[in-house]
Parts: sequence; C-alpha cells; structure tokens
Amino acid sequence: MNSRFVGVAGLPRSGSTLLCQMLAEHPEIHCEGHSSPLCNSLLMTRRSISDDQFMLSQLDVQFDTSYAHLKTAMQGFLHGWYAGNNKPVVVDKNRAWLHCIEFLLHLDPEAKLLVPIRELGQIYGSIEAQHQNTILLDFIDHLADFDRFGRADQLFAHDKSIGAPLSSIRSVQELPQAVKDHLYFVKFEDLITQPAETMARAFKWLGVSPHKIEPKKLTVHPHESDSHYRHKYLHRQQAKVSPPKKHDIPPRIQEQIERACGWYYEWFYADWKRKV
Repeated sequence: MNSRFVGVAGLPRSGSTLLCQMLAEHPEIHCEGHSSPLCNSLLMTRRSISDDQFMLSQLDVQFDTSYAHLKTAMQGFLHGWYAGNNKPVVVDKNRAWLHCIEFLLHLDPEAKLLVPIRELGQIYGSIEAQHQNTILLDFIDHLADFDRFGRADQLFAHDKSIGAPLSSIRSVQELPQAVKDHLYFVKFEDLITQPAETMARAFKWLGVSPHKIEPKKLTVHPHESDSHYRHKYLHRQQAKVSPPKKHDIPPRIQEQIERACGWYYEWFYADWKRKV
C-alpha cells in the first residue's frame, strides 16, 4: 500500500526545517527533513522522455497506451522513493513542489502541500544577517559583490532564492479551486509562537491522528548540507522552539519589499503595519 504523499514547499528562512522536524514527531508520518531530489528527478525524467525519439514514435502509433505507460512508471517512481517505510504518510521537502503542483496532482490526485511563509522583510533580514556572519564566502549565485540594497533586489528577482518561490505562491491565485484545496499555508510566526496549536491544525488538515507536540522536547536529527548553500541558509535543528531575534531592516528596503509585494501582505498579513 502506498503512503499518502505530502510535500513541503515554501519560502526560504520560513521554518521549513522546523516544520519538518515537528512533522517527524508524529508517529504516523515519515519525514526525513532534508531537501529531496525526488521532485527534480521527476522533472528531469519528463524533460528527457519528451526528447526521446523512441518515446515520441510510440506516441505517434499508440498515444493513449504509451502515455499510460509513462504515467504508471512516474507514479511508481514517486511512490517508490519512500517504499521502505511503513508509515501512512510520507513528507518530501523540495521548494519546487509548489511550482509543479499540477504535475504532482496528475501523478497523485490525493497529494497535499504544506507551504511555509513568513513576513518578507524578516526573510531578507535573516539571509542578510547570515551573510554578514559568513561574509568571506560568496553566495552560490554570487550575490556577495552587491551592496545590501542591490542584494535585496537580487534575492527578490524572479529566479532567485526568495523571488522564485514567491512567484510560485502568487501563481496560486490562477489555479483552480480544486488545486488550491491541496495547499495549506503555515505562517512562521505561528509556528514559533504557537507551535503545538499550529501543528495540531496541520495534523488535522493532513488527516492524521491528533498528536501533541512538545515544543521544548523535540528530537534533533542530522541536518542537511549547509555547504551546498555556501552556509548562507542554515538548516540547524534545535531541541526546543525559540523565537529568533527580530532583524532590523533598513526602511528603504522594507518599503521597497512591501511596495513590490503588496499582494502578499494583503493575502497573508492583512493586519501588518506596512511602511507604504
């Protein structure tokens, strides 16, 4: 029997590591917590098979049968990834899941996504603070040579670490309601101030049994590679939930973020005291 599939895909520095750590506390959930190559592997398979002349010629001759073969094989790959576990639910973390949610639902109509979000100025502030702590190392996409304002612009560009998932979140508005019903947004601020209550709601939405999280007694697992991200986006786990220090954001950068992403604040932070 296949486990029910849940993806975690959201903004960076928004609590995805903590969310996965607390999901793993539930006895019915298998969650390794590391960013997984599963989504990328499926997307690469689609790209590769679409260029394969043998596959294309089979589609010419018997499209329905060959397409069914392809779908069955990709479904097998999706569910075979975690086949060794014996829990009812598996959680796979990859920021790309939100971008390709309709692709995922074509393979598994019952799949769900948890989407961590956070106030955008604090996301930028968290990244910038870590950069200042590791200023002798460059970002993987070479942002160290920019000043703070230029780096903020770059981080929010459509193909960068904040901008890319942010664009995917904005695209949710154009999705059919039947697709939106598979998405559940988890606010970082709720996760760190009301962890037990926030997780209780998430567990209910996932359809698993009630389970009480002990925010001060969390299991600490080995974290994923930080060197891959040049130590700019840390994934350390802690034994207890503790709110991080609030980052002071230059007013011009905060105003620029809020002006460019007004839709985000209207959707998720309607009570936020905006600068613009």
